[in-house]
Amino acid sequence: MFKKTTAAIACIGLTVLLSACNEKTAAKEDAIKLDNQTNKASYSIGIQMGKQMSQVKDMLNKDAIIMGFNDSLAEKESQLTPEDMKATMLAFQTEMQAKQKADQEAKIAANKSEGDKFLAANKAKDGINTTDSGLQYKVITPGTGKTPAASDTVVTHYKGTLIDGTEFDSSYKRNAPATFPVNGVIKGWTEALQLMKEGAKWQLFIPSDLAYGDRGAGKDIGPGQMLIFDIELLEIKQPDAKPDANANAKTEAKTEASAKAEGNALK
Repeated sequence: MFKKTTAAIACIGLTVLLSACNEKTAAKEDAIKLDNQTNKASYSIGIQMGKQMSQVKDMLNKDAIIMGFNDSLAEKESQLTPEDMKATMLAFQTEMQAKQKADQEAKIAANKSEGDKFLAANKAKDGINTTDSGLQYKVITPGTGKTPAASDTVVTHYKGTLIDGTEFDSSYKRNAPATFPVNGVIKGWTEALQLMKEGAKWQLFIPSDLAYGDRGAGKDIGPGQMLIFDIELLEIKQPDAKPDANANAKTEAKTEASAKAEGNALK
């Protein structure tokens, strides 16, 4: 981890050096044309470094970074001993991890608070049902078919959105229904599907602890966010018929007997 942190700081130094830290540098950058492979590659590296290091830029002194960078390029003797640098970077690593943890916890708390307020207001609306787990749903179309069990596989169409209406997934847009085991999805879906009938269309309001919890999912679903789904239960998939072992044995015996009979006839 120390090596990774050190590399990260080196990246920041290079990024800062290349990114208009003073008027002279800015003027020089204006003269750079991205018209050859070397300049394009260099610029691309700078963009990537900037994105990777953006979370810790406020914890560092750009002038000190540039000083260390220039000293290293000029092969000057370091103003800090290797022992000092190691101890400093270990302390910085601890500070950075604490900041990241605090930032994550703040995001979780904010998202959960927003979700709780939404669910509290939504619960009072007409047509909203709330289960013991906290799952909320609204029946759009009741459905008349069978109800799946946890062990079943179902075919569904769905659209998923955040509270603000941001859509993060849709089988409708892909024009391809999704097939999956009832017990192989988030808890809110598993619970709702076992209450629905084939042909039903519901709107689900899923608290974060029945969705992706504090970890979130990818870049679209943040930690502690509640989710809204429009879901259609199209079909309960029937399991493939298992071959009849006795029937196979009888067929094999019959085939063997026929072969013997044919062999005897040829003698």
